[in-house]
Amino acid sequence: FIMVKHIILWKLNDELSTEQKKAVKTDIKKNLEALVGVVPGLTKMNIRTEFLASSSADIMMDSELESNEALKGYQTHPSHVHVADTYVRPNVSVRLSMDYEI
Repeated sequence: FIMVKHIILWKLNDELSTEQKKAVKTDIKKNLEALVGVVPGLTKMNIRTEFLASSSADIMMDSELESNEALKGYQTHPSHVHVADTYVRPNVSVRLSMDYEI
């Protein structure tokens, strides 16, 4: 069957200090990875916060969902919306996404 990859790259707000960025990355990683088993159809969630100097993003989210319908449900699920509104959106200046079938 066909699954969906949901990849996000974020750039954190420039005004955050190094210490604040570290705390934000920890909070985002912990709270997004905790959504597996909570959001129906979300099968994998891997947040990368450590990267090479050649990178232009601060955080990468690599997730897998059971279907395109599961992706749509994930995007509006109250637990995901809470994490996004609390930990991600207030701290991010740039968001890029790519979704594709695997």
